[in-house]
Amino acid sequence: MQYMLMIYINEKSAPVPAVAERKMSEEFAAYTDAMKKAGAFIAGERLHPTTSATTVRKTDGKVKVLNGPYAETREQLAGYYLIEAADIDAAISWAGRCPAAAYGSLEVRPVAPMAMADA
Repeated sequence: MQYMLMIYINEKSAPVPAVAERKMSEEFAAYTDAMKKAGAFIAGERLHPTTSATTVRKTDGKVKVLNGPYAETREQLAGYYLIEAADIDAAISWAGRCPAAAYGSLEVRPVAPMAMADA
């Protein structure tokens, strides 16, 4: 089964990339390599800060585009991993090994595949 590991951090208190970039890169590279060797890794990326976000909403049939995030949260979505795991316990185990767990949180959620209509 596929699981999404969503990495949330507080952008204001997370390690400053200019200072910690090399160490974080090595930690995440090792974590990602372990997932690949175990056959769990499907995809994963780091996201740009929320200052680069665009929010799209549809109200009364009209699309509204707003610059910036508009969710009021203490932590922001910073990246993700899409993994293959036998069950929720295995997915939680991978989340617990993620370097970001030391300064943020990971939401683990099973993926619910959509059935695609034939074209």
